[in-house]
Amino acid sequence: MDVSFLGGPHPQHGVGVVAPFDFALDRELWRWVPDEVSLHLTRTPYVPVEVSLDLARLVSEHATLHEAVRALSAAEPQVLAYACTSGSFVGGHAGERAMCTAMTQAGGVPSVTTSGALLEALAEIGARRIALVTPYTRSVTRSLERYLARGGIEVTARANLGLTHHIWQVPYRSVSAMAHRAVRRKPVDALFISCTNLPTYDVIPQLEAELRIPVLSANQVTIWSALRRLGIGAVGPYQALLNPSARPGASEFGTTAPGPAAPRKGGSDHPVLPDTPLL
Repeated sequence: MDVSFLGGPHPQHGVGVVAPFDFALDRELWRWVPDEVSLHLTRTPYVPVEVSLDLARLVSEHATLHEAVRALSAAEPQVLAYACTSGSFVGGHAGERAMCTAMTQAGGVPSVTTSGALLEALAEIGARRIALVTPYTRSVTRSLERYLARGGIEVTARANLGLTHHIWQVPYRSVSAMAHRAVRRKPVDALFISCTNLPTYDVIPQLEAELRIPVLSANQVTIWSALRRLGIGAVGPYQALLNPSARPGASEFGTTAPGPAAPRKGGSDHPVLPDTPLL
């Protein structure tokens, strides 16, 4: 069959993504990307370390970033994204800026990180007080809180799972349970779900409807920020960050903490993780 009349393939905008070696959610990243964009992913070298601040430092070393960006250069991406929350906040704000500089110098194009994108997204929706949900241990979660505090963001409530491995296997029902437990404690402007290896795409619209506040996640803000550098919008249904007209206003949602949500019928086939420890 002659398909030459189609004239394709259509031109693509390329986004180069550097992810930690254990990143397992490639498909989730793609769900935020419109048809005219291609993701080009590479991973940092494997190290036998569990999820921790030590691992965050190892997967964000400048030499590692330089090699990863070089691996992406053949695809000629127009923007680079470092997809790891802890790896981009572990060095503080100066460390995050230095990571962007190192990637841009290696690749010659604009660069973003997950933690930098988070602050950008919170400014975009006007959020100053947030609830925080993480799969991390207490020490990693506290490090993220310090990073946010230095960026002018107050974490008024939080919940964490204390995991050090297999984060991508956490079911949506556990993410939702953490979110509800955190947000019930105090009024907040938004909720942030941390870790690029924690599944969130499908749970964001549900949580925004139930909690009546914007819900941000690590993968969401990373792709949103990277595409923003290209003048392209990320795609996602009913997500306040991606749809300005759907963002909660004072007359619609306010910032009052909601009461407990009604139990949902059915449920995931995955087992519920143990009760979420609150810090």
